[in-house]
Amino acid sequence: MLDATTRSGGTATASPRATAAELAVAVPPATNASPAVPTRFAARCTRVLLSPWSRLSLLVALLGAGACGVLLFEPQRLLTEGWPPQLGGAAAAAVFAVAYGVCTVAFVPRPLLNLAAGALFGSQLCLGVALAGTVLGAGIAFCLGRALGQDALRPLLRGRWLKAADGQLSRHGFRSMLAVRLFPGVPFWAANYCASVSRMGLLPFLLATALGSIPNTAAYAVAGARASTPTSPAFLIALACIALPALAGVVVAWRKRHQLRRL
Repeated sequence: MLDATTRSGGTATASPRATAAELAVAVPPATNASPAVPTRFAARCTRVLLSPWSRLSLLVALLGAGACGVLLFEPQRLLTEGWPPQLGGAAAAAVFAVAYGVCTVAFVPRPLLNLAAGALFGSQLCLGVALAGTVLGAGIAFCLGRALGQDALRPLLRGRWLKAADGQLSRHGFRSMLAVRLFPGVPFWAANYCASVSRMGLLPFLLATALGSIPNTAAYAVAGARASTPTSPAFLIALACIALPALAGVVVAWRKRHQLRRL
């Protein structure tokens, strides 16, 4: 007597009981899938780290670290101690331009850096080095502010002054930034971060910074280069170029005071 199969015409057929047993062995029982808790936790952490306020906190931390670094290393000592003797020529100019840009991001005043450029590199090379550092520092500050601070700060632009400044920079970015660079009064770092929060483009910002910074940068750099001869015509002309734009800015602000009060 055959238990599993029956023979009929030379063909073997499996019984239903054997087939069911084989399927039961071949297919494992289904198990309930556990929820992807680690994946959800990682996604939540990513959202928190990339949130606007987290990025703004990172920007504040970077700027604070830069300011502390400036206080520790004291770049103003270049005016008294000079450039390290190991560096010279094009390498010294390139290193100084990079250091200039980083220092402007960390709130070091540009007039001090321009005087240092003139004292270290003389009248011929100081303008190019200082302008390169100016554009580099402005670009770094703009990119940091745009990437880390714009999303968090734009919803806070509710005051009349803030809205007016944002609208001016967003609609007339190039000429507004050119005017800011030509007439002193607005700190360099403040103009950089205000432009980054607005909708101004990077290329107009850099071009306006490069063109508008030429007169002031040249005046301070030449003054630093000729500081050893304070009665020379070049030094006196540089001082006049520093004082006249500042006086013009005060006059313009005085004449526009009524419009500023209405903002």
